[in-house]
Amino acid sequence: MIKKILIFGAGYVGSSLGVLLAKKYEVVLIDNDVSKVNKINNREAPIDEPIMAKHIGDQNIKIIASSSFSSHLKTTDFIILALPTNYDSEAIFFDTNTLTSTLEELNKLEFKKTIVIKSTIPIGFTKKAKKNFPNLRIIFVPEFLREGNAISDNISPSRIVIGDNKKNTNDVTSVFQSIAKNNPKIFYMDSSEAEAVKLFANTYLATRISFFNELDSYAYQHKLNSKNIIDGISSDPRIGEGYNNPSFGYGGYCLPKDTKQLLANYSDIPQGIFTAVVESNKLRKEFIAKKILNKNFSKVGIFRLVMKKNSDNYRDSAIFDVIKILIESGQDLIVYEPLIKESEFSFPVTNDLDFFKNSCDLVIANRMDECLIDIQNKLFTRDIFGEN
Repeated sequence: MIKKILIFGAGYVGSSLGVLLAKKYEVVLIDNDVSKVNKINNREAPIDEPIMAKHIGDQNIKIIASSSFSSHLKTTDFIILALPTNYDSEAIFFDTNTLTSTLEELNKLEFKKTIVIKSTIPIGFTKKAKKNFPNLRIIFVPEFLREGNAISDNISPSRIVIGDNKKNTNDVTSVFQSIAKNNPKIFYMDSSEAEAVKLFANTYLATRISFFNELDSYAYQHKLNSKNIIDGISSDPRIGEGYNNPSFGYGGYCLPKDTKQLLANYSDIPQGIFTAVVESNKLRKEFIAKKILNKNFSKVGIFRLVMKKNSDNYRDSAIFDVIKILIESGQDLIVYEPLIKESEFSFPVTNDLDFFKNSCDLVIANRMDECLIDIQNKLFTRDIFGEN
């Protein structure tokens, strides 16, 4: 019987799972980021998600955080690895070193109970890990979470995919079913198939985003109403709505690295779509930057670096490539980003919104915000539907 769960990684995957599982189990979140550890232990939200504060502030849940797992291992019944696997552009592959070193440590300590990998990994990683660590029970269960909606997506998952045989994974299924309130469909499959589900799903979403972005580029160039065209297309039930809101390009934790990883997995297998998706995202950002430069404004303001609303993540945000092109073209600019206290970039950053608005001739925003309504006369955005 599972009583205690150890989760490695207090990012949006690990922390959102942690606060929900802590309603039923004793949960320990392990992370090297001391600020996250302290926040969790002070019952403060470690990620910027609207309902996280409510859940972690629930005094009935059993959750703590630590930078060390050694004292908890003997009493742990179940481990979840939600560690980062960033894309290494030089190796052209996911960097799985942190994940692998954690498995090595657990193997040395002879951990005998279930280890679930939630990190996004290359196709074939789980089989390789099982071969390298035959004494560990490793199962891959992909996550399908939208940033800013991780808790809601864990409570009402679109599906649960288990990368192993059904008869061997009752404990795994029961853990993730315990937080789901919508009776989701469960798929059991080979671990490599489960890894493929994750990468192909995100690459499809990137493909869809790229399609509507290129549609918007055409409409903008020819002075057509993008919304009218998109509404007309999306009314076809075979196409449907969702992921059809134009942007400056896809970015963030998952889509850029997952599309590139899938492309790398193809190796010598013929394909054309996935190469085109990566290229399309690059071209969209170049198109946006060119249109901004053509306006010939003295000073351009960039509203937010984060990739989407309700996010504290600006890593790999599409706006950075736009900024890079603008700076290389000699454009004077300033960025408004309240998450940054001291600028860690080569361009000026402020968290004074009024100063920002007043100092710019043009403000560009990847996503619209109510605080920009009063400056619509100098606002450039391709956000048609006001959603992520």
